[in-house]
Amino acid sequence: MKDLKLVMAKNHDIITPKTEIKLGNITVGRDFLIIAGPCSVESEEQIMKAARSVKEAGANMLRGGTYKPRTSPYSFQGLGRIGLQYLSKAGLETGLPIITEVTDTRDVYLIGEYADVLQIGTRNMQNYSLLVEVGKIKKPVLLKRGMNATIEEWLNSAEYIMNAGNPDVILCERGIRTFETYTRNTLDLSAVAVVKGLSHLPVVVDPSHATGRADLILPMSLSAVMAGCDGLEIEVHPSPAEALSDKEQQLTPGQFKTLMAVVNKTLAFKEELNRYENTTI
Repeated sequence: MKDLKLVMAKNHDIITPKTEIKLGNITVGRDFLIIAGPCSVESEEQIMKAARSVKEAGANMLRGGTYKPRTSPYSFQGLGRIGLQYLSKAGLETGLPIITEVTDTRDVYLIGEYADVLQIGTRNMQNYSLLVEVGKIKKPVLLKRGMNATIEEWLNSAEYIMNAGNPDVILCERGIRTFETYTRNTLDLSAVAVVKGLSHLPVVVDPSHATGRADLILPMSLSAVMAGCDGLEIEVHPSPAEALSDKEQQLTPGQFKTLMAVVNKTLAFKEELNRYENTTI
């Protein structure tokens, strides 16, 4: 990994401090990040309901897809600019910073006018023109691991963004494609520990896309917390059965509230465990 000059925690005996990114009332990399919201922004009413429910449960960032890269050209592709406006309104009302995916270099500055964080999805992790373009904008970028990418390839993609001038990168493990088909992808939690050791960048985990199953999001979220992640990205929909995309992996507001209660207990346990380890070493 000799070409990774910017993402590495240690380079030629120079230690880079852990990256912290200030967003509203939270500091990513210091505060535990909970990104929650629907896969897609479908209507103003839907995103407002989702925003209010995740805020009440304890989320500190709102997600929602407005430009959706889909496997089939006939699937719902998102509402585009009007979806951005709905998402922005929901963020302003709840006080939550918003994150949405950018899929095209032509949309980077438009989306940057609305979003607090720009997300690069798994299919675009090695879209180098897009990485360079988001590297030029003064907004944090959440970079998802490519479904077929090695850790080194993932970090090299982050290097592209940082080399273009943007130091505020958040890495996101969202599962990789393996021979296993029972889950949507295989969540590689070992990558969290590996990357936390290699890089100074914060690492979050997306168990929704990793598993593709609502019933597995809770156990995988708790496992991710114990693996040392800096946050979670969870899909939550007011009525998952009616969702226009990825209905199988979206939690109801009630399920998300339960998840948050258990995650908070796990975070408290992990903090206590860290204190104990520090006093006994």
